[in-house]
Amino acid sequence: MIARAAPLVAAALLLPSAAHAEAEGGEAEIVVTGQGLDPSPLLAAYAVTVLERDRTAASASGRLDDVLGAVAGFQQFRRSDSRSSNPTAQGVTLRGLGGNASSRTLVLLDGVPVTDPFFGHVPFVALPPERLDRITVIRGGGTGAFGAGAVAGTIDMVSARPGGLPLGEAALALNDRGESELSATIAPRLGDGYVVVSGRWDRGQGFWTTPESQRVPASARARFDSWSTSLRAAAPLAADLELQGRVLVFEDRRTLRFAGADSFQSGQDASLRLVGRGRWQFDLLGYVQARDFSNVVISATSFRKTLDQQATPSTGLGGKLELRPPVDDAHSLRLGIDWRRASGSLREVAFNAGTGAVTARRQAGGTNDDLGFYIEHDRMLGSLRLTGSARLDRWWVKDGSFVERNAAGTVATANAYPERAGWDLSLRGGVLLDAAPGLTLRASVYDGMRQPTLNELYRPFVVFPVTTRANAALENERLFGFEGGFDLKLGAVELQLTAFDNRVNGAIANVTIAPNLRERRNVDAVRARGIEAAGKVTLGPVQWDGTLSLVDAKVEGSGISAGLDGKRPAQVPVFAASTTLTWRPGQGWLLAATLRHVSSQFEDDLGMDRLPAMTTLDAWATVPLAPGISLVFRAENLTGERIVTRSQGTSIDLGTPRTFWAGLRLSIGR
Repeated sequence: MIARAAPLVAAALLLPSAAHAEAEGGEAEIVVTGQGLDPSPLLAAYAVTVLERDRTAASASGRLDDVLGAVAGFQQFRRSDSRSSNPTAQGVTLRGLGGNASSRTLVLLDGVPVTDPFFGHVPFVALPPERLDRITVIRGGGTGAFGAGAVAGTIDMVSARPGGLPLGEAALALNDRGESELSATIAPRLGDGYVVVSGRWDRGQGFWTTPESQRVPASARARFDSWSTSLRAAAPLAADLELQGRVLVFEDRRTLRFAGADSFQSGQDASLRLVGRGRWQFDLLGYVQARDFSNVVISATSFRKTLDQQATPSTGLGGKLELRPPVDDAHSLRLGIDWRRASGSLREVAFNAGTGAVTARRQAGGTNDDLGFYIEHDRMLGSLRLTGSARLDRWWVKDGSFVERNAAGTVATANAYPERAGWDLSLRGGVLLDAAPGLTLRASVYDGMRQPTLNELYRPFVVFPVTTRANAALENERLFGFEGGFDLKLGAVELQLTAFDNRVNGAIANVTIAPNLRERRNVDAVRARGIEAAGKVTLGPVQWDGTLSLVDAKVEGSGISAGLDGKRPAQVPVFAASTTLTWRPGQGWLLAATLRHVSSQFEDDLGMDRLPAMTTLDAWATVPLAPGISLVFRAENLTGERIVTRSQGTSIDLGTPRTFWAGLRLSIGR
């Protein structure tokens, strides 16, 4: 469906551009931005981090998850990167509110949610950092467009445009294991509009995630083979009216730990956006996602297939309309409505680990809907800015089912879950004070909600030997939080400090209910209190920046989750810090090094399996050879730190070893 729609999207965008190219002069100047409306002034009252293109495009691994790892409080479910983890474990969160593989953070690309409709994870392989112009990370519960998914915050990404890209660019890199990374982009202007077409292909044998002492003949490297291609275009329909569109197609194959333990994910996304910048500004957006996932689980004792998750097709649909009425310079007002639907199903076959015989065949799935109404307003009173917003969500959980048949095909379990629906109100308020030249004080209070994903509701999973059950009775998570801090800018020095207290009531966690058996449950709460800091110093061609996150996170539990009370959530470190030193000695040159430290964290909810602290050093160098030609050298984990990404008893997995990359980049035009 999306593949057939792609030419129509392109035609809709290119024809207006050509028409304007042939138009006679004398009309108002047309400026195509390829973006939505300007960011809300309300963001200034909250803890915000902005990563510009010069930071996003210089990553030792070439991966977006690595770029975001430098943001204070950013966390994936596990430490594995997007080459060596199970894709469904790549949910993202902020501020120590993790402990679950689903994203508690709303992730947007050009205003469109990108998380998987079924699992809630982020397909990082489809989001190469070189395609991005800017990333804005906003902490705290969200109330704007699609804000029902922003319990821990929002990561808002904006694609690169011709103004920040050469006409054409291609890059090839190889590492010391013979793995390759190939990318290309072309960004021509067409009349008053433009098109950006890009592609990337990564493949390699991978590294050993299994320690040498634990390897067996069935052990395998973390092989990966992924590609993605995107087309993004923007064209003017009038001087203050702009049409934007995007098509994204990707596939990703990985092998994890054992031969035959293969996973596959694919996606085809498309969106159209109409942006009006007249007296009554508006942003009208619609999107569709088609995703699929499959996975094979191999026994760690017999090395036979124990589960074949053959297919998990899902569809995401959504859209929004936001209006900004004309108001005076002392005010800002946004009114909006948005809708999201996630529907999907799974089909899997379970096998006896000893004999390989089929033991069960399962099918499950359902549909989640959310319809949201929001309003945001702020007002300037001299040096004081007051902000406030409200969001009302009507949500549905429906069509839920789970059917299991035995090897003979006889139905053993057949559950059709009742439809549920409700209303949730989320509020947010903040204050911003320009206390002195370069010094801004801010404080805010907020709440928010998140629906459980289809994965949490209906899909069990196995990380051998532990089985985790789904739970169709899960309720929505509810956040309440507050924070305060300051932003200081004095010449070459920038400093940001924020103290926060967040509590997620009914947080969904994987709760141990028996040996090697867990179930997704709503615990009483997860509470996280802490401090985030960020700093930057720029002295000519030299720049230093650093971030720090210190979090005291605890689970509050009773009843079946009473054993979790007072324990730290799974996968949440107490302390994380990152520091980068960059030197640009001349035109086209770039030398950079990043040092990161993450304190110990627990693999499990009971705090039994500890992942030791880790400290890594990465490096990057760009060396120009001639105009448009440069060499690129990268080093991951330069010190060879032993990174433990999973620990269950004596069985462990390891992360990225010392890796060296060398490549060539060619650019033409502009």
